[in-house]
Amino acid sequence: MRADLTEIFGSVGPLARSLPGYAVRGEQVEMAEHVAAALEGRETLIVEAGTGTGKTFAYLVPALVSGRRVILSTGTRALQDQLYHRDLPSICGALGRPVRIALLKGRANYLCRHRLDLAEQQAYARGVRREVALAIPKVRAWSHVTKRGDIAELPGIGEGDPVWPWVTSTRENCLGAECPLYDQCFVLAARREAQAADIVVVNHYLLMADLVLKEEGFGDLLPGADAIVIDEAHQLPDIAAQFLGYSVSTRQLSAIAKDVAGELLLAQQMGSGVDAALTGLDAQVAAVIGAMAGAETRLEHAQWPERLIEALNGLASRAAELAEGLAPLAAEGQGAFARLRERLEECVVRLRSLTAEQAEGGVRWAETGTRSVSAHYAPVDVAGQLAALLEAQPGAWILTSATLAVGDDFSHYVRRSGLARARSVRFESPFDFANQALLYLPKGLGDPGAPGHTRAVVQAALPVLEASGGRAFLLFTSHRALREAAEELRRAWNDLPPVPMLVQGDAPRDQLLRAFRDAGNAVLLGTGSFWEGVDVKGTALSVVIIDKLPFAVPDDPLLKARLAAIRAQGGNPFFDEQVPQAVIALKQGVGRLIRDTEDFGVVMLCDPRLVTKGYGRIFIQSLPPMKRTRELADVERFLRERLGTFVADSG
Repeated sequence: MRADLTEIFGSVGPLARSLPGYAVRGEQVEMAEHVAAALEGRETLIVEAGTGTGKTFAYLVPALVSGRRVILSTGTRALQDQLYHRDLPSICGALGRPVRIALLKGRANYLCRHRLDLAEQQAYARGVRREVALAIPKVRAWSHVTKRGDIAELPGIGEGDPVWPWVTSTRENCLGAECPLYDQCFVLAARREAQAADIVVVNHYLLMADLVLKEEGFGDLLPGADAIVIDEAHQLPDIAAQFLGYSVSTRQLSAIAKDVAGELLLAQQMGSGVDAALTGLDAQVAAVIGAMAGAETRLEHAQWPERLIEALNGLASRAAELAEGLAPLAAEGQGAFARLRERLEECVVRLRSLTAEQAEGGVRWAETGTRSVSAHYAPVDVAGQLAALLEAQPGAWILTSATLAVGDDFSHYVRRSGLARARSVRFESPFDFANQALLYLPKGLGDPGAPGHTRAVVQAALPVLEASGGRAFLLFTSHRALREAAEELRRAWNDLPPVPMLVQGDAPRDQLLRAFRDAGNAVLLGTGSFWEGVDVKGTALSVVIIDKLPFAVPDDPLLKARLAAIRAQGGNPFFDEQVPQAVIALKQGVGRLIRDTEDFGVVMLCDPRLVTKGYGRIFIQSLPPMKRTRELADVERFLRERLGTFVADSG
């Protein structure tokens, strides 16, 4: 296959002939050869491919050429859509290979006709939020014309709209074959299409759900495959921790109560004897929320007040009573009520486990959300379980990302994923960072934990933003810092920003990104989701400002338990866990800047620990090789030389 790949990726090969702007990249060809060897040898391969390597084509081409059945798993639905709608058709067209491709998402991405019926009933009978009630008729009209039922297809209603939980299903509330509209199920149709495909594009959550179901002996969600490719593989250990743990929330119990009421209406069974149990469950939900009133947002199990434990035990009792009340209806062969009873009984088991004195191998905590309380359990170390899940699936595994190693060292990722026998390889970015980018470490910034740090960051950023004419991401490690920075910027600009100012939370993420690209000179303030999976090429993004090193929140119960476990084993929690995780997160944030050979810009890191602490060198050495400065004048000169005409035009 090596000769075939050299030809395919060559300067006169099918990709070069078919794809505008295609350029041969040695790193891409070499990565493709490693992937091909892993496919042939049914190996597990870990690949870090720096930005610009072209890793997507580097695994897609050998996957297609191999003729094997392959599952491609991505970190986001956006990347799923990119692979399915753009990348795979482009390569298949270039290679002239007719390959059957399927796109498969989780249940929550597909309209459920039965739950739409329930939502309509409840909109009339019990009332729902106004925005939900207004959206339901739009969903109903769309349901008559959609072929796939993919909610991303409905214009005018974003993926985060509150109507979607009402009209989509989950594993818990799906009725399966008992559903009265089973033969019209969009999820079932998508899975049938996937079963017949050569290449199936999924996401990590669906992949993990499938692996866990197979391990538990409850069937599967995905077809068998000869190889599984995991893109954005740095996310996998954390996603695994979610699936190998469990949680129960008051919102979850309220949703079950809502479904019970809806099914009673559809079946004309109101007054069947469960009304009192429904009322009792609703009252106990309120009691659990009341038990957390005045408490911290997050509490480890050892800190749970007695009133919370009593309230959760009471919730288990009320849920058990409702389950018992549904028994006669379930016995009559009404599948919806049988499934609702199962959901309630599962919650009861989990609640009893969460309030038990001991939890082997894991950690428990409670959190307060918006009008909701949730209790959680997660295993401290998923490496063994994750490795076993992967090894149980025969075939090749390709795990790739731009951020897996600390420097040249993969040991942190290998330890967290349990893939000690995997082969690993790393490719530097082919971009000329030394000339395309400048790393700015401003002087005069104090302790990043001090109350005035965010204000100091904004004040230091203002002359940079002036020099760049906007064109910047300001990335923060917390929502609180994000809000403080937004207020400080508005104050500094007298509520009259000279360029468009976009703030996470003011609009859906995709809408903000679209506005940022369209404006060409905007400033976007974001956290979390804006650190990765965002691709803005060209001068629209010329500055990335990061407020501090992205160390995980130290009071996170799961992190604390992991650190304690490392300490108990004689390791160093800070250097074995906290620093590597922060390095990988920082690499993701910095990676937003240079996305193309023609891109240029400034990375401004506002954490003095990069200079004052010995471990700062680990972070610097893990970043692309950029020129460094501590002088604002150098930054202004760099931007003026490259952006002068753009800034003048925008002014």
